[in-house]
Order: sequence, then C-alpha cells, then structure tokens
Amino acid sequence: MVGPEHTQSHARRLLSAPAAAVADVLESIGTGAYVVDEQGRIVAVNSRAERFLDRPAADLVGHDAHDLLHRDAHGQPLPRTQCRMRQAFHAGRTAQAEEDYFAHGDGTVRSISWLITPFDLGECEPGTLVLFHSRQPRETDPRPESAGTLLPELERLALLAATTTRLTSTLDVDEALRRLATLVVPRLADWVIIDLITERDEVWRTVVVEADGDALVPHEELQGPMPPVPEESPMPLSRALRGVASTLAGPQTYQGPPDSGIAVEQRRLFDATGVHSAAIAPIRSTRAVLGALTLGRARQPGDFKAADLPLIEDIARRAGLALDNARLYQRQRKVAETMQNHLLPQMPRVSGLQMAVRYLPAPDASQVGGDWYDAFSLSDGATALAVGDVVGHDLEAAAGMAQVRNMLRAYAWALPEPPSRIVERLDEAVMHITDVTMATMILARVEEADEGRWRLSWSNAGHPPPLLISHDGLAEYLTGGHGILLGTGSGGHRTDGSALLPPGSTLLLYTDGLIEEPGHTLDEGLHRLRRHAAALAHRPLDSFTDQLLRRVRPAANDDDVALLAMRTPARP
Repeated sequence: MVGPEHTQSHARRLLSAPAAAVADVLESIGTGAYVVDEQGRIVAVNSRAERFLDRPAADLVGHDAHDLLHRDAHGQPLPRTQCRMRQAFHAGRTAQAEEDYFAHGDGTVRSISWLITPFDLGECEPGTLVLFHSRQPRETDPRPESAGTLLPELERLALLAATTTRLTSTLDVDEALRRLATLVVPRLADWVIIDLITERDEVWRTVVVEADGDALVPHEELQGPMPPVPEESPMPLSRALRGVASTLAGPQTYQGPPDSGIAVEQRRLFDATGVHSAAIAPIRSTRAVLGALTLGRARQPGDFKAADLPLIEDIARRAGLALDNARLYQRQRKVAETMQNHLLPQMPRVSGLQMAVRYLPAPDASQVGGDWYDAFSLSDGATALAVGDVVGHDLEAAAGMAQVRNMLRAYAWALPEPPSRIVERLDEAVMHITDVTMATMILARVEEADEGRWRLSWSNAGHPPPLLISHDGLAEYLTGGHGILLGTGSGGHRTDGSALLPPGSTLLLYTDGLIEEPGHTLDEGLHRLRRHAAALAHRPLDSFTDQLLRRVRPAANDDDVALLAMRTPARP
C-alpha cells in the first residue's frame, strides 16, 4: 500500500533530478498543465492549473490524477475503462479530446478540452504531460488560435514544453541536435537543416536530416563547411545567420544570380532535397547568434506561411539556449581536462615493477576533482606510491589536490622516515598552509627485499584499504596502518602497516568513487571490488585495470575515480 507521504516524496525526488526544470517549464505554458509519473501520480503542476481547478499544488502533487480529477458530465467518478485520457496514457501516445470533465475544488465539474503527450522527466524517468483549458471562452489571457498555423494551440504548447525539457536535459551538443531533429521532423516538416557558427566564426552545416516514415535519415553528403556569412546579403539564410530575421524561402528564392557562396550552397540544397517550401529562423543565445534552423517540406503538401514563423522562432530560441549551455559546459570540460592532465603525473620506470594508473572524472561535475594518484622515486632508491582524495569536485578541490601532492613529494624526498611520520608532517602542514579542509590518502613505500622479493610499508589516513591480489586470485585488504583523515586537527601518532608481496601479485590503490554507490553499503562495494579483482588477476596489468573499472565502477556513480595498480615480478 503506497501512502501519500511516499508518493509526495517520490514527486519531490523527481523534481530534484535534472528535470527540476519541469516546474519552470510548466509555468511558461499559457494554459493549465500538470505532469504525471508512470503510475499516473501528479508530480508537478503550474499556477494556471491551480487557479482553474481551485486547488493548491499541495492538494494535487502525489495524488492519482484520474481518481482526483476525472469525472463524467454529471460529476460522478469516471470508470477507468471509459476514460479516453487514461487509455492514451497507458498506450504512451499523444492524444486529445475536445470535451471532457474535471472536478473543481468546490465539488462542481468543469468542461475542458485536453491534450496529453509523453514527457521526459530526466534520469530515465518517463512521464506524461497533460494540457487542458476550459471549453468556454476565457475572460483573462485569451489566446485565440490563428487559422492556418502549423499546430493547434495545445499541441504547440506541448511541443514547446517538450523542446525545453528534452534539450536542456543534455549537455552534449551532438545529442541536443539529434533531439532537436526528432522534435520537429516529421511533425512540422520532412527535412531539417541546422547550420552552426563555430567558435572561429566559421559556418558548418552540421545537420541535414530527412524523415522517412518514423525514421530519420542523415545526409552527410550535404553536410560540411559553408562559405562565410556576407554582411549585406538580403538572402534568407544569410540574414538568419546574422540574427536579423526569420524568413520563408523556396527554390525560386535562389534561382537568380548568387550574391555569395552561401547562396550557391542553398541552391544546391534545394536541388538535392526537392524542398518546395522552407522556413528559416536564427538560433540565438542571450550572448550571440549560434546558427540557423531550416525546416523544409518536400513530400509534405502545402507551403509554410508567415503565421508559422513564431512557432519555429520559439523552437529555435529554446534550441539556442540549450546549445549555448552545452557549448559552455564542453568548453569548461576541455579546460578542466587539460588542467587535470597537467596535474596528474607520469609514472616512473622501476626495474622489475609494472604500474598502471587511471583517472575517471565525475560525470556530472566540472570534470576535475580532488581524487589523485602519484608514484615517484625516493632519495634512498625506494619507490613511493600514493592515492588520495581532497574533499570537493571542482577546480578548488583540484588546486587543493595539487598542493597536497606537491608537499607530500617534498617531505617524502627530503625525510628518510617511514610513511607514518611523513603523513604526520603533511597533516600538520595541511592545517596551516593550505586551503584544504579535509582529505584522505594512502602513502606506501615499495622496496626490494632479500632474494628479489618486494616489501611494502604504508600509512593510511582515513582512506579505503589497499587490496592485494595474488597471482592465484587470492585477494585480501591490507587493513594495517590505519589512522584518521587529514585536516581534523586532532594530531596523534600514526602507525605503519607492512607486508611482503608475493611474486606476480597485484597491489591496488583506489579512491572511494570506485566502491561507493547510493543505496548500497561500503562493505558491498568492497566485496564487489575484491571478487572482480580476484577473477581478473591473470590478466595483463593494463587489461586488469580497464576491466576492473568497467565491471566495478557503479553505474550511478557521481564521483571521480583515481586508481593505481602495481604488479611485482612473477619470479624472484
């Protein structure tokens, strides 16, 4: 039995996802609107719906929409088997009705027209958007439908809502363009062409897609670089790429002597596609013109009209905002990845030892964070290994990580002391001369022992324990030398752990992003890591590392991962 507290908390969880923009999208719709989840429970509602139904959002969210609202003409509850909206909801299709009835807050019923359509809530959460309005003329905010426009009013609003949510729920430019194409073709046209202006002010014909039934067919032969945008050209695409205006066009528009290279390409496009009518709109962000959106009709009957341009402009404007966000994100990611590559070191060559390192950034962060690895030679000929995690997932955490790593190198090189004493000194320094609040780490020392064997000593400052896997697949966690994390100010004596590494064994140092998963205990993550590491022990070290990341890293991981694997010689 699912209670109202559960359903309302479920609704709040949905709205805290990437589709938290759902509420804002609904407010931008000029009619009553609400969204239901896959069980038919209301998860978001706009203020127009609240006023029309005379019910506050708190009385709507979390309730089954059918049971709460759907009535027959006499105000009686409507059996689910007789509800056309419910049938369309279960079929997962778009549908509409000119006359139905909703329950008003005072117990009366209101005659309505409605449209429902599938709606992406984000994070793989399917939903359904319901738009409705009174069948009587509205006294406030009238919005008459224009004769001959592309879509009826409710369908237009549903399309714009879907455009906003689908495009803003991705930060990948190519994916945003693919989604834009699926939204407009074949609903509005059978061809879509997207020209984008690159950061070098070059024009690139990025998308040329044709509708073939429900399938979209890309035409790569029509894509590619375009000539520069002429400053004075009155031709439709040139004007759109300058952000001047939306325009209608056809083959005849480009039959005269071309005034620019873009005009030549446009004539080629019309000849190749057979488009007889096109509507071209600028794609703008708040900062610049990003390109142009062209919708073309070849097989579809009828020409675009001037009354169609406002809808296409609205779609292009929403696309511009989404593309600008995606570009800014990708630019930040590129800068951050470059910074990360410079911060993470190259591994030293140590005779007899193999090493492999990997770093995977957090998928939803700025692509850098506080996770790090390091390996370097010490002044006495031993090799130091380290893995750590500075609190945070941003550039500040990455800067703190660099401070900690550089100080650790300096202390370890200058001081011929065991790992525990070096970590103690580092802890004191972190508190006084860095901006790092808290951090965890493991510092290990590897040196050759008698008869070609290798000895490991380490100190652990609040970090997940190292994992040692023998060549035969025996795996154990090294729990010795464990102490509190850095930055607590508690000081105290730290201890060392020590182990003799078997021939052909693999030592694994890692950060918690590899084993932590929402809804699961840390012990479950540690067990998963040990089981897969044991199964992969016979693999070459690079293959071992890659397969381990692929198998163990949680799908719901929202943290970065640093991993260092070291393997000793098979025979002493």
